[in-house]
Amino acid sequence: MNRAWLFLLLLILTAACQQAEQADVVFTNGKIYTVNSDQPWVEALAVKDERIVAIGTADEVAAWQGDGTEVVDLQGAFAMPGFIEGHGHFLGLGESLMNLNFLRSRSWQEIIDAVAAEVQQKKPGEWITGRGWHQEKWQEIVENTVLGYPYHHELSAVSPDNPVILRHASGHGSFANAKAMEIAGVSRETPNPSGGEIVRDSRGEVIGMFEETAQRLITRAYSEYLDSLSEDEREERWMRAVTLAEEECLKNGITSFQDAGTALEDILKLRDLAEKGELDVRLWAMIRNSSEFLQDKLDGFPIINAGNHYFTSRAMKVSIDGALGPFGAWLLESYADKPNFVGQNTTPVPEVENLAKLAMAHGMQFCAHAIGDRANREVLDIFERNFKENSDKKDLRWRIEHAQHLHPDDIPRFGQLGVIASMQGIHCTSDAPFVEKRLGYERAVEGAYVWRSLLETGAVVTNGTDAPVEEVNPFESLYATVTRKRSDTGFEFFPDQKLTREEGIYSYTMACAYSAFEEKDKGSLELGKLADMVVLSKDLLACTDEEILDTEVLMTIVGGNIKYAKE
Repeated sequence: MNRAWLFLLLLILTAACQQAEQADVVFTNGKIYTVNSDQPWVEALAVKDERIVAIGTADEVAAWQGDGTEVVDLQGAFAMPGFIEGHGHFLGLGESLMNLNFLRSRSWQEIIDAVAAEVQQKKPGEWITGRGWHQEKWQEIVENTVLGYPYHHELSAVSPDNPVILRHASGHGSFANAKAMEIAGVSRETPNPSGGEIVRDSRGEVIGMFEETAQRLITRAYSEYLDSLSEDEREERWMRAVTLAEEECLKNGITSFQDAGTALEDILKLRDLAEKGELDVRLWAMIRNSSEFLQDKLDGFPIINAGNHYFTSRAMKVSIDGALGPFGAWLLESYADKPNFVGQNTTPVPEVENLAKLAMAHGMQFCAHAIGDRANREVLDIFERNFKENSDKKDLRWRIEHAQHLHPDDIPRFGQLGVIASMQGIHCTSDAPFVEKRLGYERAVEGAYVWRSLLETGAVVTNGTDAPVEEVNPFESLYATVTRKRSDTGFEFFPDQKLTREEGIYSYTMACAYSAFEEKDKGSLELGKLADMVVLSKDLLACTDEEILDTEVLMTIVGGNIKYAKE
Protein backbone atom coordinates (compact mmCIF):
# COMPACT_ATOMS: atom_id res chain seq x y z
CA MET A 1 0.00 0.00 0.00
CA ASN A 2 2.80 2.39 0.93
CA ARG A 3 4.54 1.72 -2.39
CA ALA A 4 1.30 2.43 -4.27
CA TRP A 5 0.86 5.74 -2.47
CA LEU A 6 4.49 6.63 -3.16
CA PHE A 7 4.04 5.86 -6.86
CA LEU A 8 0.88 7.99 -7.00
CA LEU A 9 2.69 10.85 -5.25
CA LEU A 10 5.51 10.66 -7.78
CA LEU A 11 2.99 10.81 -10.64
CA ILE A 12 1.36 13.89 -9.10
CA LEU A 13 4.70 15.63 -8.57
CA THR A 14 5.85 14.80 -12.12
CA ALA A 15 2.62 16.18 -13.57
CA ALA A 16 2.96 19.31 -11.44
CA CYS A 17 6.53 19.86 -12.65
CA GLN A 18 5.49 19.38 -16.26
CA GLN A 19 2.60 21.80 -15.76
CA ALA A 20 4.96 24.36 -14.18
CA GLU A 21 7.20 24.20 -17.25
CA GLN A 22 4.43 24.95 -19.69
CA ALA A 23 4.71 28.33 -21.31
CA ASP A 24 1.85 30.78 -21.49
CA VAL A 25 2.65 31.46 -25.13
CA VAL A 26 5.18 30.28 -27.70
CA PHE A 27 6.21 32.37 -30.70
CA THR A 28 7.65 30.09 -33.35
CA ASN A 29 8.70 29.84 -36.99
CA GLY A 30 10.21 33.33 -37.06
CA LYS A 31 13.39 35.03 -38.11
CA ILE A 32 14.10 36.59 -34.74
CA TYR A 33 16.99 39.03 -34.26
CA THR A 34 17.71 39.12 -30.53
CA VAL A 35 20.26 41.99 -30.29
CA ASN A 36 22.23 39.54 -28.12
CA SER A 37 25.67 39.00 -29.66
CA ASP A 38 25.98 35.58 -27.99
CA GLN A 39 22.85 34.30 -29.75
CA PRO A 40 21.87 36.85 -32.41
CA TRP A 41 19.33 34.75 -34.34
CA VAL A 42 16.66 32.30 -33.14
CA GLU A 43 13.52 30.72 -34.53
CA ALA A 44 11.30 30.71 -31.47
CA LEU A 45 10.85 31.79 -27.89
CA ALA A 46 8.57 30.80 -25.02
CA VAL A 47 7.00 33.18 -22.53
CA LYS A 48 5.71 32.60 -19.00
CA ASP A 49 4.56 35.33 -16.63
CA GLU A 50 5.61 37.96 -19.21
CA ARG A 51 9.25 36.79 -19.34
CA ILE A 52 11.25 34.70 -21.77
CA VAL A 53 11.74 31.19 -20.37
CA ALA A 54 13.12 29.51 -23.49
CA ILE A 55 14.72 30.69 -26.70
CA GLY A 56 16.31 28.88 -29.60
CA THR A 57 15.23 26.59 -32.41
CA ALA A 58 11.59 25.75 -32.99
CA ASP A 59 12.23 22.20 -31.78
CA GLU A 60 13.94 23.34 -28.59
CA VAL A 61 11.16 25.74 -27.68
CA ALA A 62 8.40 23.25 -28.59
CA ALA A 63 9.22 21.37 -25.37
CA TRP A 64 7.52 24.22 -23.50
CA GLN A 65 4.20 23.75 -25.26
CA GLY A 66 1.35 22.29 -23.25
CA ASP A 67 -2.40 22.04 -23.43
CA GLY A 68 -2.77 25.56 -22.09
CA THR A 69 -0.06 27.16 -24.24
CA GLU A 70 -1.01 29.61 -26.95
CA VAL A 71 1.12 29.07 -30.07
CA VAL A 72 1.73 31.99 -32.42
CA ASP A 73 3.16 31.09 -35.82
CA LEU A 74 5.23 34.00 -37.11
CA GLN A 75 5.23 32.48 -40.60
CA GLY A 76 8.86 33.31 -41.20
CA ALA A 77 8.50 37.01 -40.42
CA PHE A 78 11.32 39.15 -39.04
CA ALA A 79 11.04 39.94 -35.32
CA MET A 80 13.22 41.83 -32.87
CA PRO A 81 13.03 43.49 -29.45
CA GLY A 82 10.31 46.13 -29.24
CA PHE A 83 11.44 49.64 -30.10
CA ILE A 84 12.18 51.84 -27.11
CA GLU A 85 11.31 55.47 -27.81
CA GLY A 86 14.37 57.04 -26.20
CA HIS A 87 13.04 60.60 -25.93
CA GLY A 88 9.49 61.74 -26.50
CA HIS A 89 6.61 63.48 -24.78
CA PHE A 90 3.91 60.95 -24.03
CA LEU A 91 1.01 63.20 -23.07
CA GLY A 92 2.10 65.73 -25.68
CA LEU A 93 1.89 62.99 -28.30
CA GLY A 94 -1.65 62.17 -27.22
CA GLU A 95 -2.67 65.83 -27.19
CA SER A 96 -1.20 66.34 -30.66
CA LEU A 97 -3.51 63.62 -31.95
CA MET A 98 -6.49 65.51 -30.53
CA ASN A 99 -5.55 68.83 -32.16
CA LEU A 100 -4.59 70.12 -35.62
CA ASN A 101 -1.44 68.41 -36.86
CA PHE A 102 0.85 70.34 -39.24
CA LEU A 103 3.87 68.02 -39.41
CA ARG A 104 3.15 67.35 -43.08
CA SER A 105 2.08 70.89 -43.96
CA ARG A 106 4.09 72.49 -46.74
CA SER A 107 2.67 76.01 -46.81
CA TRP A 108 1.32 78.75 -44.58
CA GLN A 109 -1.88 78.71 -46.63
CA GLU A 110 -2.49 75.05 -45.69
CA ILE A 111 -2.39 76.08 -42.04
CA ILE A 112 -4.73 79.03 -42.51
CA ASP A 113 -7.20 76.79 -44.38
CA ALA A 114 -7.10 74.16 -41.65
CA VAL A 115 -7.79 76.74 -38.95
CA ALA A 116 -10.64 78.23 -41.01
CA ALA A 117 -12.23 74.79 -41.27
CA GLU A 118 -11.82 74.23 -37.54
CA VAL A 119 -13.55 77.53 -36.78
CA GLN A 120 -16.70 76.08 -38.34
CA GLN A 121 -16.64 73.29 -35.72
CA LYS A 122 -16.07 75.57 -32.73
CA LYS A 123 -18.20 77.92 -30.70
CA PRO A 124 -16.99 81.53 -30.39
CA GLY A 125 -14.46 81.77 -27.58
CA GLU A 126 -13.27 78.17 -27.83
CA TRP A 127 -9.55 77.80 -28.36
CA ILE A 128 -8.11 76.24 -31.50
CA THR A 129 -4.79 74.50 -31.00
CA GLY A 130 -2.34 72.83 -33.34
CA ARG A 131 1.27 71.80 -33.65
CA GLY A 132 3.93 70.72 -36.09
CA TRP A 133 4.47 73.64 -38.51
CA HIS A 134 7.97 74.71 -39.48
CA GLN A 135 8.63 77.80 -41.57
CA GLU A 136 11.85 76.34 -43.00
CA LYS A 137 9.93 73.42 -44.54
CA TRP A 138 7.29 75.37 -46.45
CA GLN A 139 7.55 75.00 -50.19
CA GLU A 140 5.65 78.19 -51.00
CA ILE A 141 7.24 81.56 -50.34
CA VAL A 142 5.36 83.78 -47.90
CA GLU A 143 5.50 87.50 -48.56
CA ASN A 144 6.15 89.90 -45.70
CA THR A 145 7.96 87.77 -43.15
CA VAL A 146 10.25 88.42 -40.21
CA LEU A 147 13.04 85.83 -39.85
CA GLY A 148 10.93 83.59 -42.07
CA TYR A 149 7.83 83.87 -39.86
CA PRO A 150 4.60 85.26 -41.39
CA TYR A 151 2.45 87.98 -39.85
CA HIS A 152 -0.67 86.91 -37.95
CA HIS A 153 -3.16 88.95 -39.99
CA GLU A 154 -4.39 86.21 -42.35
CA LEU A 155 -4.76 83.80 -39.45
CA SER A 156 -6.60 86.39 -37.40
CA ALA A 157 -8.95 87.14 -40.29
CA VAL A 158 -10.21 83.56 -40.54
CA SER A 159 -10.57 83.23 -36.76
CA PRO A 160 -11.71 86.58 -35.34
CA ASP A 161 -13.66 85.12 -32.38
CA ASN A 162 -11.62 82.01 -31.57
CA PRO A 163 -8.19 82.35 -29.97
CA VAL A 164 -5.59 80.27 -31.84
CA ILE A 165 -2.27 78.90 -30.62
CA LEU A 166 -0.16 76.86 -33.04
CA ARG A 167 2.98 75.34 -31.59
CA HIS A 168 6.13 75.16 -33.69
CA ALA A 169 7.28 71.66 -34.65
CA SER A 170 10.23 71.98 -32.29
CA GLY A 171 7.97 72.86 -29.36
CA HIS A 172 10.17 75.90 -28.77
CA GLY A 173 7.89 78.54 -30.20
CA SER A 174 4.22 79.28 -30.70
CA PHE A 175 2.21 81.34 -33.17
CA ALA A 176 -0.91 83.17 -31.98
CA ASN A 177 -3.70 85.10 -33.63
CA ALA A 178 -4.99 88.50 -32.58
CA LYS A 179 -7.72 87.07 -30.33
CA ALA A 180 -5.24 84.93 -28.40
CA MET A 181 -2.88 87.89 -27.96
CA GLU A 182 -5.80 90.06 -26.81
CA ILE A 183 -6.78 87.51 -24.14
CA ALA A 184 -3.14 87.16 -23.08
CA GLY A 185 -2.76 90.93 -22.80
CA VAL A 186 0.09 91.10 -25.29
CA SER A 187 0.78 94.41 -27.05
CA ARG A 188 3.73 96.11 -28.69
CA GLU A 189 4.68 97.40 -25.22
CA THR A 190 4.95 93.90 -23.71
CA PRO A 191 8.63 93.29 -22.85
CA ASN A 192 10.54 90.17 -23.82
CA PRO A 193 10.83 87.73 -20.92
CA SER A 194 14.17 86.28 -19.89
CA GLY A 195 15.09 83.43 -22.23
CA GLY A 196 12.54 84.29 -24.88
CA GLU A 197 11.56 86.74 -27.58
CA ILE A 198 8.31 88.22 -28.86
CA VAL A 199 9.12 88.49 -32.55
CA ARG A 200 8.53 92.00 -33.91
CA ASP A 201 9.09 93.74 -37.21
CA SER A 202 11.29 96.78 -37.77
CA ARG A 203 8.46 99.06 -36.58
CA GLY A 204 8.06 97.14 -33.31
CA GLU A 205 4.79 95.47 -34.36
CA VAL A 206 4.17 92.08 -32.77
CA ILE A 207 3.78 89.63 -35.67
CA GLY A 208 2.28 86.72 -33.66
CA MET A 209 5.38 84.56 -33.11
CA PHE A 210 6.61 83.84 -29.58
CA GLU A 211 9.99 82.12 -29.20
CA GLU A 212 11.10 79.99 -26.25
CA THR A 213 9.95 81.32 -22.85
CA ALA A 214 7.90 84.09 -24.52
CA GLN A 215 5.34 81.51 -25.61
CA ARG A 216 4.32 81.16 -21.96
CA LEU A 217 2.49 84.47 -22.35
CA ILE A 218 0.04 82.69 -24.65
CA THR A 219 0.09 79.22 -23.09
CA ARG A 220 -0.74 80.76 -19.72
CA ALA A 221 -3.95 82.19 -21.19
CA TYR A 222 -4.76 78.83 -22.77
CA SER A 223 -4.15 77.09 -19.44
CA GLU A 224 -6.61 79.43 -17.78
CA TYR A 225 -9.18 78.38 -20.39
CA LEU A 226 -8.54 74.71 -19.63
CA ASP A 227 -8.86 75.41 -15.91
CA SER A 228 -12.32 76.83 -16.57
CA LEU A 229 -13.49 73.42 -17.82
CA SER A 230 -15.16 71.04 -15.40
CA GLU A 231 -13.04 68.46 -13.58
CA ASP A 232 -14.74 65.69 -15.55
CA GLU A 233 -13.94 67.41 -18.85
CA ARG A 234 -10.30 67.86 -17.88
CA GLU A 235 -9.99 64.23 -16.75
CA GLU A 236 -11.64 62.99 -19.93
CA ARG A 237 -9.17 65.01 -22.05
CA TRP A 238 -6.23 63.65 -20.02
CA MET A 239 -7.30 60.03 -20.38
CA ARG A 240 -8.01 60.54 -24.07
CA ALA A 241 -4.43 61.77 -24.51
CA VAL A 242 -3.08 58.67 -22.72
CA THR A 243 -5.21 56.33 -24.83
CA LEU A 244 -4.29 57.95 -28.15
CA ALA A 245 -0.58 58.03 -27.28
CA GLU A 246 -0.60 54.33 -26.39
CA GLU A 247 -2.43 53.37 -29.58
CA GLU A 248 0.02 55.38 -31.69
CA CYS A 249 3.02 53.80 -29.98
CA LEU A 250 1.77 50.23 -30.33
CA LYS A 251 0.93 50.53 -34.02
CA ASN A 252 4.49 51.81 -34.54
CA GLY A 253 6.08 48.86 -32.72
CA ILE A 254 7.02 50.81 -29.59
CA THR A 255 6.82 48.76 -26.39
CA SER A 256 8.56 51.26 -24.06
CA PHE A 257 8.48 55.04 -24.07
CA GLN A 258 10.95 57.33 -22.30
CA ASP A 259 9.03 60.48 -21.45
CA ALA A 260 11.27 63.54 -21.54
CA GLY A 261 9.70 65.73 -18.92
CA THR A 262 6.33 65.62 -17.20
CA ALA A 263 5.03 67.60 -14.23
CA LEU A 264 4.95 65.77 -10.89
CA GLU A 265 1.13 65.77 -10.81
CA ASP A 266 0.96 63.81 -14.06
CA ILE A 267 3.83 61.53 -13.02
CA LEU A 268 1.78 60.37 -10.04
CA LYS A 269 -1.36 59.89 -12.15
CA LEU A 270 0.55 57.74 -14.64
CA ARG A 271 1.99 55.67 -11.80
CA ASP A 272 -1.52 55.07 -10.52
CA LEU A 273 -2.64 53.87 -13.96
CA ALA A 274 0.27 51.42 -14.04
CA GLU A 275 -0.52 50.08 -10.58
CA LYS A 276 -4.13 49.50 -11.66
CA GLY A 277 -2.89 47.55 -14.70
CA GLU A 278 -4.29 50.15 -17.08
CA LEU A 279 -1.19 50.87 -19.19
CA ASP A 280 -0.32 48.93 -22.35
CA VAL A 281 3.04 50.63 -23.04
CA ARG A 282 5.86 50.66 -20.50
CA LEU A 283 6.69 54.23 -19.42
CA TRP A 284 9.92 55.64 -18.02
CA ALA A 285 9.44 59.28 -17.11
CA MET A 286 11.50 62.32 -16.13
CA ILE A 287 10.05 64.76 -13.61
CA ARG A 288 10.02 68.34 -14.85
CA ASN A 289 9.44 71.03 -12.24
CA SER A 290 11.54 73.75 -10.64
CA SER A 291 14.04 72.93 -7.90
CA GLU A 292 12.06 75.08 -5.46
CA PHE A 293 8.86 73.15 -6.16
CA LEU A 294 10.54 69.74 -5.91
CA GLN A 295 12.65 70.49 -2.83
CA ASP A 296 10.31 68.72 -0.38
CA LYS A 297 8.29 66.55 -2.78
CA LEU A 298 10.68 63.76 -3.72
CA ASP A 299 9.99 61.36 -0.87
CA GLY A 300 9.14 58.03 -2.48
CA PHE A 301 11.36 58.70 -5.49
CA PRO A 302 12.77 57.13 -7.49
CA ILE A 303 9.74 55.04 -8.48
CA ILE A 304 11.03 51.87 -10.14
CA ASN A 305 9.01 49.20 -11.95
CA ALA A 306 5.58 50.12 -10.58
CA GLY A 307 2.68 48.08 -11.92
CA ASN A 308 4.77 45.09 -12.95
CA HIS A 309 7.41 47.05 -14.86
CA TYR A 310 4.95 49.40 -16.54
CA PHE A 311 6.07 52.63 -14.88
CA THR A 312 9.36 54.05 -13.68
CA SER A 313 10.31 57.59 -12.73
CA ARG A 314 13.94 57.84 -11.71
CA ALA A 315 15.08 60.99 -13.52
CA MET A 316 14.71 64.76 -13.53
CA LYS A 317 14.65 67.02 -16.59
CA VAL A 318 15.64 70.58 -17.42
CA SER A 319 16.07 72.56 -20.64
CA ILE A 320 19.03 74.90 -20.73
CA ASP A 321 18.33 76.22 -24.23
CA GLY A 322 15.84 76.06 -27.06
CA ALA A 323 15.86 74.67 -30.61
CA LEU A 324 17.78 75.60 -33.73
CA GLY A 325 14.75 76.22 -35.96
CA PRO A 326 13.34 79.15 -33.96
CA PHE A 327 16.84 80.50 -33.16
CA GLY A 328 16.71 79.16 -29.61
CA ALA A 329 19.78 76.90 -29.53
CA TRP A 330 22.43 78.53 -27.32
CA LEU A 331 25.62 78.92 -29.35
CA LEU A 332 29.22 79.81 -28.60
CA GLU A 333 29.22 82.13 -31.63
CA SER A 334 26.49 84.05 -33.46
CA TYR A 335 24.01 82.46 -35.83
CA ALA A 336 25.21 82.64 -39.41
CA ASP A 337 21.80 83.95 -40.48
CA LYS A 338 21.10 86.13 -37.42
CA PRO A 339 24.26 88.15 -36.70
CA ASN A 340 25.04 89.21 -33.14
CA PHE A 341 22.57 86.69 -31.73
CA VAL A 342 23.64 83.49 -29.97
CA GLY A 343 20.29 81.99 -29.02
CA GLN A 344 18.54 81.60 -25.69
CA ASN A 345 19.57 80.34 -22.29
CA THR A 346 16.05 79.29 -21.27
CA THR A 347 16.83 78.10 -17.73
CA PRO A 348 19.43 80.08 -15.76
CA VAL A 349 22.61 78.12 -15.13
CA PRO A 350 22.27 78.40 -11.30
CA GLU A 351 18.84 76.72 -11.52
CA VAL A 352 20.31 73.91 -13.62
CA GLU A 353 22.96 73.51 -10.91
CA ASN A 354 20.26 73.38 -8.22
CA LEU A 355 18.36 70.65 -10.06
CA ALA A 356 21.57 68.67 -10.61
CA LYS A 357 22.33 68.73 -6.89
CA LEU A 358 18.74 67.73 -6.09
CA ALA A 359 18.95 64.78 -8.49
CA MET A 360 22.26 63.68 -7.00
CA ALA A 361 20.91 63.89 -3.45
CA HIS A 362 17.89 61.72 -4.26
CA GLY A 363 19.65 59.13 -6.40
CA MET A 364 17.93 60.31 -9.57
CA GLN A 365 19.34 60.55 -13.07
CA PHE A 366 19.68 64.08 -14.38
CA CYS A 367 18.67 64.75 -17.98
CA ALA A 368 19.39 68.11 -19.56
CA HIS A 369 18.02 69.31 -22.90
CA ALA A 370 20.94 70.94 -24.71
CA ILE A 371 21.02 71.64 -28.44
CA GLY A 372 23.56 74.41 -29.10
CA ASP A 373 27.31 74.01 -28.55
CA ARG A 374 27.31 76.57 -25.72
CA ALA A 375 24.39 74.76 -24.03
CA ASN A 376 26.14 71.39 -24.30
CA ARG A 377 29.38 72.79 -22.88
CA GLU A 378 27.60 74.40 -19.95
CA VAL A 379 25.79 71.12 -19.15
CA LEU A 380 28.96 69.02 -19.46
CA ASP A 381 30.68 71.46 -17.08
CA ILE A 382 27.83 71.14 -14.57
CA PHE A 383 27.87 67.33 -14.84
CA GLU A 384 31.65 67.19 -14.41
CA ARG A 385 31.58 69.40 -11.31
CA ASN A 386 28.87 67.29 -9.70
CA PHE A 387 30.66 64.03 -10.55
CA LYS A 388 33.87 65.31 -8.92
CA GLU A 389 32.01 66.53 -5.83
CA ASN A 390 30.35 63.11 -5.49
CA SER A 391 33.22 60.86 -6.55
CA ASP A 392 31.93 58.07 -4.31
CA LYS A 393 28.86 57.70 -6.56
CA LYS A 394 29.47 55.67 -9.68
CA ASP A 395 27.55 54.69 -12.82
CA LEU A 396 25.17 57.66 -12.67
CA ARG A 397 24.16 57.58 -16.36
CA TRP A 398 23.27 61.25 -16.54
CA ARG A 399 22.05 62.25 -19.99
CA ILE A 400 22.16 65.13 -22.42
CA GLU A 401 18.94 65.15 -24.39
CA HIS A 402 19.53 65.92 -28.10
CA ALA A 403 23.25 66.87 -27.96
CA GLN A 404 22.74 68.14 -31.49
CA HIS A 405 25.47 70.71 -32.07
CA LEU A 406 28.77 70.20 -30.31
CA HIS A 407 32.10 71.96 -30.31
CA PRO A 408 34.74 69.40 -31.40
CA ASP A 409 36.56 69.84 -28.07
CA ASP A 410 33.48 68.62 -26.20
CA ILE A 411 32.79 65.45 -28.20
CA PRO A 412 35.29 63.26 -26.27
CA ARG A 413 33.88 64.43 -22.93
CA PHE A 414 30.73 62.31 -23.33
CA GLY A 415 32.71 59.09 -23.32
CA GLN A 416 35.18 60.31 -20.70
CA LEU A 417 32.45 61.34 -18.26
CA GLY A 418 30.03 58.50 -19.02
CA VAL A 419 27.38 60.96 -20.21
CA ILE A 420 24.70 59.44 -22.43
CA ALA A 421 23.98 61.20 -25.71
CA SER A 422 20.19 60.87 -25.95
CA MET A 423 19.74 61.73 -29.64
CA GLN A 424 17.06 61.40 -32.30
CA GLY A 425 18.06 60.29 -35.78
CA ILE A 426 15.12 61.95 -37.49
CA HIS A 427 16.12 65.39 -36.17
CA CYS A 428 19.24 65.30 -38.32
CA THR A 429 17.46 64.93 -41.65
CA SER A 430 14.41 66.92 -40.61
CA ASP A 431 16.62 69.90 -39.75
CA ALA A 432 19.14 69.32 -42.54
CA PRO A 433 17.75 71.96 -44.94
CA PHE A 434 18.53 74.80 -42.53
CA VAL A 435 21.39 73.57 -40.29
CA GLU A 436 24.15 74.94 -42.50
CA LYS A 437 22.12 78.12 -42.97
CA ARG A 438 22.02 78.61 -39.18
CA LEU A 439 25.54 77.42 -38.31
CA GLY A 440 27.67 77.76 -41.42
CA TYR A 441 29.55 74.90 -43.07
CA GLU A 442 32.41 74.47 -40.60
CA ARG A 443 30.27 74.20 -37.46
CA ALA A 444 27.80 71.93 -39.26
CA VAL A 445 30.35 69.42 -40.55
CA GLU A 446 32.38 69.29 -37.33
CA GLY A 447 29.67 69.13 -34.72
CA ALA A 448 26.12 68.64 -36.04
CA TYR A 449 24.48 65.30 -35.13
CA VAL A 450 27.85 63.55 -34.78
CA TRP A 451 26.64 60.07 -33.79
CA ARG A 452 29.63 58.27 -35.27
CA SER A 453 32.13 60.59 -33.59
CA LEU A 454 30.41 60.15 -30.22
CA LEU A 455 30.34 56.35 -30.53
CA GLU A 456 34.03 56.29 -31.37
CA THR A 457 34.84 58.14 -28.14
CA GLY A 458 33.03 55.44 -26.15
CA ALA A 459 29.76 57.28 -25.56
CA VAL A 460 26.37 55.56 -25.48
CA VAL A 461 24.12 57.03 -28.19
CA THR A 462 20.38 56.38 -28.06
CA ASN A 463 17.59 56.99 -30.56
CA GLY A 464 14.01 58.21 -30.74
CA THR A 465 11.77 60.79 -32.36
CA ASP A 466 11.03 63.48 -29.76
CA ALA A 467 7.34 62.94 -30.56
CA PRO A 468 5.25 65.00 -31.12
CA VAL A 469 8.09 67.14 -32.51
CA GLU A 470 8.26 64.39 -35.14
CA GLU A 471 5.90 61.50 -35.78
CA VAL A 472 6.60 58.62 -33.42
CA ASN A 473 7.77 56.49 -36.35
CA PRO A 474 10.92 54.44 -35.62
CA PHE A 475 11.44 53.50 -39.26
CA GLU A 476 11.86 57.10 -40.41
CA SER A 477 14.30 57.74 -37.58
CA LEU A 478 16.19 54.50 -38.25
CA TYR A 479 16.38 55.36 -41.96
CA ALA A 480 17.85 58.76 -41.08
CA THR A 481 20.31 57.09 -38.70
CA VAL A 482 21.73 54.66 -41.27
CA THR A 483 21.56 56.87 -44.38
CA ARG A 484 21.66 60.52 -43.21
CA LYS A 485 19.25 61.18 -46.11
CA ARG A 486 15.91 62.94 -46.25
CA SER A 487 13.23 60.50 -47.35
CA ASP A 488 11.47 63.05 -49.56
CA THR A 489 14.29 64.74 -51.49
CA GLY A 490 17.20 62.36 -50.94
CA PHE A 491 19.30 65.24 -49.57
CA GLU A 492 22.28 63.69 -47.76
CA PHE A 493 23.65 65.37 -44.65
CA PHE A 494 27.34 64.63 -43.95
CA PRO A 495 27.13 60.84 -44.45
CA ASP A 496 30.40 60.09 -42.64
CA GLN A 497 28.38 60.17 -39.40
CA LYS A 498 25.85 57.48 -40.34
CA LEU A 499 25.58 54.23 -38.36
CA THR A 500 25.42 50.62 -39.53
CA ARG A 501 22.12 48.70 -39.43
CA GLU A 502 23.25 46.81 -36.32
CA GLU A 503 24.30 50.02 -34.60
CA GLY A 504 21.05 51.71 -35.58
CA ILE A 505 18.91 48.91 -34.15
CA TYR A 506 21.07 48.81 -31.02
CA SER A 507 20.53 52.56 -30.55
CA TYR A 508 16.75 51.92 -30.54
CA THR A 509 16.86 48.93 -28.18
CA MET A 510 19.77 48.08 -25.88
CA ALA A 511 21.23 51.60 -25.80
CA CYS A 512 17.87 53.01 -24.69
CA ALA A 513 17.46 50.25 -22.10
CA TYR A 514 20.94 50.99 -20.73
CA SER A 515 20.25 54.71 -20.61
CA ALA A 516 17.34 54.00 -18.24
CA PHE A 517 19.07 51.34 -16.07
CA GLU A 518 16.75 48.76 -17.65
CA GLU A 519 19.21 46.63 -19.61
CA LYS A 520 18.56 43.59 -17.40
CA ASP A 521 14.88 43.59 -18.38
CA LYS A 522 14.68 45.14 -21.85
CA GLY A 523 16.53 45.89 -25.06
CA SER A 524 17.29 42.33 -26.20
CA LEU A 525 15.52 38.99 -26.33
CA GLU A 526 17.24 36.78 -23.74
CA LEU A 527 16.31 34.30 -21.04
CA GLY A 528 14.71 36.04 -18.08
CA LYS A 529 14.00 39.32 -19.88
CA LEU A 530 10.58 40.80 -20.49
CA ALA A 531 9.02 39.41 -23.65
CA ASP A 532 8.68 42.76 -25.43
CA MET A 533 8.91 42.22 -29.17
CA VAL A 534 7.85 43.57 -32.54
CA VAL A 535 7.12 41.56 -35.69
CA LEU A 536 7.78 43.39 -38.96
CA SER A 537 7.10 43.01 -42.66
CA LYS A 538 10.76 43.63 -43.58
CA ASP A 539 14.08 42.30 -42.33
CA LEU A 540 15.67 45.52 -41.09
CA LEU A 541 19.16 44.06 -41.41
CA ALA A 542 18.82 42.77 -44.97
CA CYS A 543 16.28 45.00 -46.75
CA THR A 544 17.28 47.97 -48.91
CA ASP A 545 17.51 51.42 -47.37
CA GLU A 546 14.27 52.49 -49.05
CA GLU A 547 12.46 49.38 -47.77
CA ILE A 548 13.09 50.51 -44.20
CA LEU A 549 10.57 53.29 -44.83
CA ASP A 550 8.02 50.81 -46.22
CA THR A 551 8.24 48.49 -43.21
CA GLU A 552 4.92 47.68 -41.55
CA VAL A 553 4.34 46.55 -37.99
CA LEU A 554 2.58 43.19 -38.05
CA MET A 555 2.46 42.68 -34.29
CA THR A 556 3.53 44.54 -31.17
CA ILE A 557 4.00 42.26 -28.18
CA VAL A 558 4.41 43.48 -24.58
CA GLY A 559 5.16 40.89 -21.94
CA GLY A 560 4.20 38.13 -24.38
CA ASN A 561 0.77 39.70 -24.92
CA ILE A 562 -0.15 40.83 -28.42
CA LYS A 563 -1.14 44.45 -27.88
CA TYR A 564 -1.40 45.33 -31.57
CA ALA A 565 -1.90 43.23 -34.68
CA LYS A 566 -2.22 44.58 -38.20
CA GLU A 567 -5.60 43.67 -39.63
